[in-house]
Amino acid sequence: MTRSSDRSVLLEPSDRLASTLVTVTGRLDLSGYGFLRDGLLKVAADGPPGLIADVDGLLIDELSPAAVFPLVARRIGDWPGIPFSVVTRQPAHLDIFHRYGLDRFVAVHADVEAAEHQQTVPIRRWAERVFPRADSATKLARAFLREHATDWDVPDLVYDGTLIVGELVGNALQHTASAPGVRLDLRRNLLTIAVADDSPRPATLLERIGPRDSGLGLQIIAQTARTWGSSRRWSGGKVVWATLVSGRHA
Repeated sequence: MTRSSDRSVLLEPSDRLASTLVTVTGRLDLSGYGFLRDGLLKVAADGPPGLIADVDGLLIDELSPAAVFPLVARRIGDWPGIPFSVVTRQPAHLDIFHRYGLDRFVAVHADVEAAEHQQTVPIRRWAERVFPRADSATKLARAFLREHATDWDVPDLVYDGTLIVGELVGNALQHTASAPGVRLDLRRNLLTIAVADDSPRPATLLERIGPRDSGLGLQIIAQTARTWGSSRRWSGGKVVWATLVSGRHA
C-alpha cells in the first residue's frame, strides 16, 4: 500500500495476515482530524480482517483531535464491521484516552501483536467476485447472492438482497466505466452487500420529483436496507454498500 500525508499527519498502511496496520506519525491537531479520519475509513473500506492504528510516533494535541479514534471505531463497526484498535506506549496518549474515557469505545494496546490477539473478529462468511461490464452482470450478481444466502442459511434475505445487489451493480454499470466488484459479508445476523468501482465520485441519494427522474435505484436501496453508504477506498475508487438483518440468527 502507498503512504499518504497532509501537512501534519502521515499514514502508512501495511498488510498483515490478521489485520491491516496503519502507522500514523506527525502531529495530530484539529487541522489533521479530517485527513486521519478519512484515511482510516478508506483503508477499512478495502475490507481487511481488522484495522490497527499504530500512533506511538504521533503527537496528539489533547482531547478534540483524539476523539477521531472512537468515531472511526463506531463508523467501521457499522460497515465493514471489522474490529479497530489503537497501539501506543506513550504515557501522554494513555492519559488522554483514559482521562476522557476514549478507551471505553476503542481498544488500546501496547503493541501490534497484543492488538491482533485481543481483536474479537465476529464469525465471518464472505465471498467476492468481479463481474463483466455486460448486460448480464446484474443477473449474474443476483444469482451470486442467491447462491451464497442459501448456503449461509439466510434465505429470508434472498428477496431484498437480490433487489439491492441488482440495483448496485446496475448503478455501477450506468454511472462508471468499471467492471463491478461484488463483496458479500455475513457477520452474525448482518449481511453486507458491497459493490466496488473505480470512480471516486460518491453515490448520492437525490430527491426525485417526477417518475422519470434518475435516482430510483438508490431510493429503493435506502428504503429496503437497514443502512447504506458510499465510501472511498484507499486502493482507489469507491464502494457502495448496504446492510440487511436476518431474523433467523437474531
